[in-house]
Amino acid sequence: MFIGDVVGSLGRKTITEYLPKLKKEYAPQVTIANGENAAGGKGITEKIYKKFLQEGIDVITLGNHAWDNRDIFEFISEAKRMIRPANFPEQAPGKGIVFVKVNDIELAVINLQGRSFMTDIDDPFKKADELVKIAAKRTKYIFVDFHAETTSEKQAMAWFLDGRVSAVVGTHTHVQTNDARVLPRGTAYLTDVGMTGPYDAILGMKKDPIIEKFITALPKRFEVVEQGRNILSACLVEIDPRSCTAKSIEPIVINEDRPFLA
Repeated sequence: MFIGDVVGSLGRKTITEYLPKLKKEYAPQVTIANGENAAGGKGITEKIYKKFLQEGIDVITLGNHAWDNRDIFEFISEAKRMIRPANFPEQAPGKGIVFVKVNDIELAVINLQGRSFMTDIDDPFKKADELVKIAAKRTKYIFVDFHAETTSEKQAMAWFLDGRVSAVVGTHTHVQTNDARVLPRGTAYLTDVGMTGPYDAILGMKKDPIIEKFITALPKRFEVVEQGRNILSACLVEIDPRSCTAKSIEPIVINEDRPFLA
């Protein structure tokens, strides 16, 4: 199970509320969440990282807001279950791949970041090719969180890796897309898994400053919504234990309009 960008304290409360229910309903062997917006909408802290692990998240991925909370520099090197985009320049602390053991099986989790309309960092396709080859020496179960802005770049990555990884799931845009599918060679794909946090917001942020910015074209300070209704966005990927390719990918959305009915 992969949970989309956890935004602020409301996102963290949503994890606390629903993760036990989701685990009971779906019994995922591995749970991954993107935590790059978990601390006040920007970045992550050691306390939040440890709380996620305590609540049953096995791996935390990041993205372009990885460095927004400077607390991360104090613990990222020791955070064995947290990864940042692997195609950040090599001087960046942390790592971009982690292996999670489930019984006698390993799952490789890779984090990458796109370049279209984002920071011009190292080539994610080249890095993906490099890390998939490294991972394949240990396991055929490989999950990729591709943190990117454009649908085309995410689709390109999925087709580039089709048949070589179990799943490519996009993050960053905070709105779940309606295109979950298994590609012809067996890679599960979803352009964006969506976000977990404020439901009555614009991508997790207070509405009025964003609306005013669009109207006036003047800079405004964006603030995360910390109270109110919530949303959880995730997806469940089932992997064939014989072929290590995806059998299915199921989007999950929980909010007041689509309540959890288990």
